[in-house]
Amino acid sequence: MTDEHTDSRSQPTSHIDPQRRDFLRAFGAVGAVGAGLVAASYLDKAEHAHDAARTARLVASARPVWLAGPQSGPTTADWNALQKALSTHNLVRPGQKAYTQAKELFEPQYDALKPAGIAYCKTAADVAACLSFVTKFKVPVRARSGGHSYAGWSSVNNGLIVDVSDMNTIKFGTGTVQVGSGTSLLNFYAALAAHGVAVPGGSCPTVGIAGLALGGGVGVLSRIYGLTCDNLQSVQVVLANGQVITGNSSQHSDMLWASQGGGGGNFGVATSFTFSTHPLTSLLTFYLTWPWSQAAKVVNGWQTWAPYIDGRCWSNMHLSAPAGGAPAISVGGTYVGSEGALDSLLTQLYHHVGSGPSSRYIVSRSFLNAMLYEAGCSTIGLKACHTGPGGVLPRVPSYARSDFFTKTLDSHGIATMLAGIEGLAKVRGTTGGAGTIALDACGGAINRVKPDATAFVHRNALYLAQYSTVWTWPGSSAGINNQRQWLLGYYKALHPFASGQAYQNYVDAGLANWETAYYGSNYKRLQQIKAKYDPKNLFSFPQSIRPS
Repeated sequence: MTDEHTDSRSQPTSHIDPQRRDFLRAFGAVGAVGAGLVAASYLDKAEHAHDAARTARLVASARPVWLAGPQSGPTTADWNALQKALSTHNLVRPGQKAYTQAKELFEPQYDALKPAGIAYCKTAADVAACLSFVTKFKVPVRARSGGHSYAGWSSVNNGLIVDVSDMNTIKFGTGTVQVGSGTSLLNFYAALAAHGVAVPGGSCPTVGIAGLALGGGVGVLSRIYGLTCDNLQSVQVVLANGQVITGNSSQHSDMLWASQGGGGGNFGVATSFTFSTHPLTSLLTFYLTWPWSQAAKVVNGWQTWAPYIDGRCWSNMHLSAPAGGAPAISVGGTYVGSEGALDSLLTQLYHHVGSGPSSRYIVSRSFLNAMLYEAGCSTIGLKACHTGPGGVLPRVPSYARSDFFTKTLDSHGIATMLAGIEGLAKVRGTTGGAGTIALDACGGAINRVKPDATAFVHRNALYLAQYSTVWTWPGSSAGINNQRQWLLGYYKALHPFASGQAYQNYVDAGLANWETAYYGSNYKRLQQIKAKYDPKNLFSFPQSIRPS
């Protein structure tokens, strides 16, 4: 499956109204991408030593069986043969004009990675040819859909990237849609909207559908229709031995189960997905603000409201600040239904808070326009909403961690949450620095699924939190260090109030006990499935599932 680890964040844009830009700074940029392998260099010395040692252990334990023993690297002739074997004949190698852009991930912090080749695959046979090549010559391999891996694990030094972005066909059936694994999220939404249907998913427009679905898929329609992975009916996967299988309820059902939250890059290279669709043409979007002086009441009110209300309503809350600046709090969300019904729900929120918002913004939008709005692209449109040629979205570096919360915060917990954001006022030396904690409400359809019904185990959470800090690339080393220190301290302070679980799509290279944090009691079964389909651990990275 493709190595893609993000879903519900977007990027900041400079071509929108100031209020919306401030909202997107919290809602989007700060969570669009995460830090990863380089994070340890910015921690204090004790943390650095611990993280470096852990990384060494992870790398050692992740070393695939197939890489053991003498290695004879491929020659130029071997690479040329691989290129001829691809139906696209599109294999980009170091030294070629296209290489610099071809090797880029979304996160600019990983621009220094130098893969030995990027193979653009259009068919399952192309993928199989790549896997045969890396097995024969003992070349590390990573699959890439949208390239949003928080830790940079969609690429690898001196290895082969199997890029599936050319697998982007979309076919509709009766109540279903089959989509190629390289389809970007916003293009998927555009196709769905043209047919008057929806599949729940995240907000970042350039995320690949593969990583989103394989790791779960939290988004604005999750409380009414479930996670992206909950709507997955079938998946086609190319295994390490080149075999192409289909996982559904009647064949290879264990592969379907593992693909519903078992994380990208673990079991094979996914080439297509079939999802259930839901009739949907429009929805309401809302955005509310309160003064920071009422932030404690807003946090308490929101957490006792958002996870419990009608599943047609999804809500998030953001506490954010620019480095060295004043904090702000906002509540946003979507609703599938009438404005009158939404008004009734928001009135309940105001009651919990003890006052109405200082600003209120409610708009009815088409499904596609709503997703453009959530992506920060409502004023630039579909064609410009990306980071490639012709697009206007920036590649934004950041560092992020996550927590699931299964209990409401008491007054001490709320004070800790506010103090962390207020601490950004002391951060200095940054370039465009900002930080946030973004909370996404769970409950509704998400929590109606049993923890072992899919690989996604997080079915009792009230909300998901992501701690993030973002800066303008490349930034200053001192400023980035200060921002990372802030985020690490914030996470350490608030983490004891959380459940101990983290979101596998917000992969965190510095996370201790990631097996339990991401997968809980489902990890043992995932290891058994890994042993069945990839016994030699061809698909490996520092936090990949180990064969049992």
